[in-house]
Amino acid sequence: MAGMGEMPMRPARPGPPMQHRGPPPMARLRPEPIDREKTCPLLLRVFTRVAGHHQNEEFAVRGKEPKDEVQIYTWKDATLRELTDLVKEVALPARKRNARLSFAFVYPDKNGRFVVRQVGSTFAYGHGRGDDAKTLAELGFQIGDYLSVAIM
Repeated sequence: MAGMGEMPMRPARPGPPMQHRGPPPMARLRPEPIDREKTCPLLLRVFTRVAGHHQNEEFAVRGKEPKDEVQIYTWKDATLRELTDLVKEVALPARKRNARLSFAFVYPDKNGRFVVRQVGSTFAYGHGRGDDAKTLAELGFQIGDYLSVAIM
């Protein structure tokens, strides 16, 4: 700017270290453990399919869901490993040594259209690999959601 002399630089004020802007990172809270002896299990409708998840349109009409349904009584603290072992009991392709299972929640959005949202994957015989230890509750499962399991 014309006519202004150079202003001397002020030394930086000592202060708190730079903080991240925005909301603080969310701590991953582990839900309270469920007493399975005292808590009634929920009905989980599981739809299995080889080579990919069911399409959201396949759930559009109530009563006309895909035919490959398995009903499982479980709790919200069930892990993907527990669910993998249950699926292996009823779906032969899931028993293959190199099988990978991909899990997705199926639920209606705010407009009533079904959404298929992938939430994790496991290996048929890979205990401790993938998302084995994640629970339905940690993944955001709500009672009434369906579970789509793609077996690859």
